[in-house]
Amino acid sequence: MYILRFFYSVWALFWFIFLFLLLFPFFWIFLQKEEWKPKAHFLNRLWGKLYFPIIGMPVRIRYESTLDTNKTYVFCANHFSYLDIAVMGVVVKNYFAFVGKAEIKKVPLFGYMFRKLHIQVDRNDKNSRSKSLNRSIKALQNGRSICIFPEGGIKSKKLPQMHLPFKDGCFVMAIKQQVPIVPITFLNNYQVMEDNQWLLRPAPLQVVVHQPIETSSMTQDDIEALKKKFYDVVQTTLNNHLN
Repeated sequence: MYILRFFYSVWALFWFIFLFLLLFPFFWIFLQKEEWKPKAHFLNRLWGKLYFPIIGMPVRIRYESTLDTNKTYVFCANHFSYLDIAVMGVVVKNYFAFVGKAEIKKVPLFGYMFRKLHIQVDRNDKNSRSKSLNRSIKALQNGRSICIFPEGGIKSKKLPQMHLPFKDGCFVMAIKQQVPIVPITFLNNYQVMEDNQWLLRPAPLQVVVHQPIETSSMTQDDIEALKKKFYDVVQTTLNNHLN
């Protein structure tokens, strides 16, 4: 079983790299001007929509409501697997900036795309966190959605229980800009790719995009209540998936 998963993972890695290299010249072109970046974002989504079916891992998404692709949201999801980052680009149809750890920008070529298109945060540097929050708020002001993992990384030791406490950032920016939070539940990414092994198993990836949580009547005093609303939606869905 292990040897089969190993060879499957190598094959999947080949397609990961091959498709990205195939598209990278176009990525590079579209990342040269700010007004071209939505095209680079489209390529990122195209890469995911090609990659996952090719490796026998289709992304099955259940949308609980119809989201306006021209509207601005803060998309928040549980984070148990490195697959979450790649799958997010397939799930979210809106033009968004992903908030992720600064180490990603060190990855050859992929890091260049991430640095130019998304927002990096060094979680050990308070100044970096403040800057990333300001950049996220600015993106929202410019009509660009944000995707973020409130757990602040892959930290849970009791999957599928989310790690608490959540980071404040996504809740602060959503309330400050009065934009809805859209909870997203990745149901089985952590079972398909285990964080401590980096090995894949071919299986459909199951995702639920929940109804937006409105923040229009909230103030910064409601941050903890907003965290609880998000937690209740996603954790309940994770728990029900096991039953």
